[in-house]
Amino acid sequence: MIEIKNIYKNFGKLEVLNNINLRFQKGECIALIGPNGCGKTTLIKTILGMVIPTKGDILLDQKSILKEFKYRENIGYMPQIGRYPDYMTVGQIIEMIKNIRNSNQVLDEDLIKAFELEKIVDKQMRTLSGGTTQKVSATLAFLFDPEVLILDEPTAGLDPLASEILKEKIIKEKEKGKLILITSHLLSELDDLITQIIYMQDGAVHFHQTIADLLQATNEQKISKAIAKILKNKRNEQNH
Repeated sequence: MIEIKNIYKNFGKLEVLNNINLRFQKGECIALIGPNGCGKTTLIKTILGMVIPTKGDILLDQKSILKEFKYRENIGYMPQIGRYPDYMTVGQIIEMIKNIRNSNQVLDEDLIKAFELEKIVDKQMRTLSGGTTQKVSATLAFLFDPEVLILDEPTAGLDPLASEILKEKIIKEKEKGKLILITSHLLSELDDLITQIIYMQDGAVHFHQTIADLLQATNEQKISKAIAKILKNKRNEQNH
């Protein structure tokens, strides 16, 4: 589905991505985690075509995405912080995105209903709380029924009910065979969702494992504890 081959990215002398090689298949929900500044967001932006890699290639369905743009129609993206024109209303933003896409396909309006956005269609974006803006971003990511979903810290700022609604939606889409990539700091949020985990540090992939293998190797029940154990072991190895 998506193949990342020998990707490097430098901003001047700063190397942000160092020889990244990854493969993602349909029907997987993959968590991309790591400390701030580890390269997660840059990697996501290379998949979205917002950052051009210094070296390497990215394939979607075995075709290179470099210098292409049509492939983005198959990707739904939820940024960590959505930025929208202040004086446009929620309804106008949704209509504008529909018009830009100019698509005849049946729209997935599940989240409009679940988040009850129809009650606030006339509210200007500048008046919304961070959590409500997140609901709009989530709705837009799923709206065109994309094959790939990239969700950057999707539950950050959401109240417990909205967070649960979004998690249920993610599970439903994964079961339909979509590929879902999630970056998150809240590992406890991911326990029911993800099938694989990628840990990045200093621009490189430290491990990429299925959840089953990770839990078995660490003899833990929870993802957060399993990762903590691996990182502790790595730190101990480095200190010796």
